[in-house]
Amino acid sequence: MKADQGARFEAVFLDPVGQTVQQRWEDAALAVAFEDLPPVSAFPAVPGRRWGPGLWWSATTGRHVAAGSNAMRTQLMALDRDPDVTGLAGRPVRLLWRNPRGQVRSWVPQLFARYTDGTALLADCPSHPDAGGERALGAAEAVAEACAHLGWTYQRLTPLDDALTANLKWLAGYRHPRNAGRVGLMAAVLEAFARPRPLAEGAEAVGDPIAVLPAVFHALWHGQLTTPLQTPLHERVLVGPHGWSGPGTTGSAG
Repeated sequence: MKADQGARFEAVFLDPVGQTVQQRWEDAALAVAFEDLPPVSAFPAVPGRRWGPGLWWSATTGRHVAAGSNAMRTQLMALDRDPDVTGLAGRPVRLLWRNPRGQVRSWVPQLFARYTDGTALLADCPSHPDAGGERALGAAEAVAEACAHLGWTYQRLTPLDDALTANLKWLAGYRHPRNAGRVGLMAAVLEAFARPRPLAEGAEAVGDPIAVLPAVFHALWHGQLTTPLQTPLHERVLVGPHGWSGPGTTGSAG
């Protein structure tokens, strides 16, 4: 890509005191921690939808992230579990540009994720491939160009498989540190699953499953343990240590 292509984009965002700022996209991307910013504009509440705007508590950051739809909440779950993600934000920046006819266009990607190497992902979370129509697909091309200029990525994220989504929702219920349990419990859980074994068997080896299972699910969420997530979780599912490469296992959300 030519070095001047990114210069046609502008970024609009809110500074730490809530004032609107507009500056060159390249400058903002280098200087601004978008993962720490509030939404530049609120998520719309659409009448008739079963799930409206809300907040997702991020285990990665310990803060809430604004989410505008159930599809976005699901993608936030997956990214929150990704060990390469260090920051998350909902709608922190609006991009402005001119189309070939000189008309000003703008788009606010739904999601921002920062990675350990400093690069970032801007993403939208459509419920199906054609969601948003031609305007969304045209904006996707422009935002992808703006991101590629920086070595970042833009994606319209594909909805997750139903079984994976259900498993992530279950494990996400145990993502908070309180589910690690009493002192010494997590060490005992990791030792119990040092070799792959059925979920219920390993939990019973540690103690009362009612007390132990939250710690097991917490470890599975954080990748300290791993299990197949492409099929529904059940008491006989095999659970193994971090890095175990059994059939269908995934240490992160994939």
